Amino acid sequence: MKAKYINPFTDFGFKKIFGEEASKPILIDFLNAILPQQNKIKELSFKNTEQLGQTDADRKAIYDIYCENESGEKFIVELQKAKQNYFRERTIYYSTFPIREQAEKGGWNYNLKAVYCIGVLDFTFDDYDTEPEKNEVVHTIKLKNQNGKTFYDKLTYIYLEMPNFKVEEQDLKTRLDKWLYFIKHLEDFETIPTIFKDKVFTQAFEKAELAKFGQAELDSYESSLKVFRDNKATFEYAQQTAFDEGRAEGIEKGIAEGIEKGIVEGIEKGIAEGIEKGIAEGIEKGIVEGIEKGIEKGIEKGVLKVARALKSTGVATEIIIQSTGLTESEINKL
Repeated sequence: MKAKYINPFTDFGFKKIFGEEASKPILIDFLNAILPQQNKIKELSFKNTEQLGQTDADRKAIYDIYCENESGEKFIVELQKAKQNYFRERTIYYSTFPIREQAEKGGWNYNLKAVYCIGVLDFTFDDYDTEPEKNEVVHTIKLKNQNGKTFYDKLTYIYLEMPNFKVEEQDLKTRLDKWLYFIKHLEDFETIPTIFKDKVFTQAFEKAELAKFGQAELDSYESSLKVFRDNKATFEYAQQTAFDEGRAEGIEKGIAEGIEKGIVEGIEKGIAEGIEKGIAEGIEKGIVEGIEKGIEKGIEKGVLKVARALKSTGVATEIIIQSTGLTESEINKL
């Protein structure tokens, strides 16, 4: 069945819902659902998403959404569809532009406005130390000292790991729960769920409805959707390839360890059987010399038997020497 609403994980879809002038009430509501109560936004103005370096040779930054609230605080909102090397470093680099642009010519006391970098991620980071961290949806990062005390509270990174959000519709409690559920399931909705009947969500659904798009917008969306699907397929293939390679390596290692263990156990069993047989033969002859000779013969025979078996399976001569104590010449005669 053809989708009724756009996929918000596409560049076009995300910016259509949150990044247009008419989207301000939607974006304000979304950001306020993320921010602490004391940092709630009343007004927003969109800023240029392309940030240039200080010189033509400097690398620039292009944001998905860049805006400023009524107090001059800056907000970078990024959608990241697939895991990317140094993504954290990229967001830190991006955060330097809103900081640097606050510099004033002449006398300036360096009093900065707060900067927030918010990432909506269609993947999870895999380097957390604890299970609770691995399963959390919202990760908030600030600059802190060695005692865990916030050193600077005007620079905040917030990552929303969407794969970890698994709350069902009937269990949605907070405003953020509703927004995460909206983003994660929008493309699958055929009708608007009753929990989204308020003004802001109604507007969001109207902006996301494909039937309201002109041909130019549909073409742009289809192009963006293709890029999204290609990237997702590439990422999933890389994940599966890594899994297959890891499994093959594990099997190979397991076989090697099994062979090594089998050799050791075989040698021990062979020696034990040889000793037992030698004692039996010595007792049968009824003389001490026979017992001693039998033991010696049993051990030798057991060692030779093990050495012959090892040699027949292709085990290196050096390993056989170490395992049985036989000389290279004796092994070659087997």
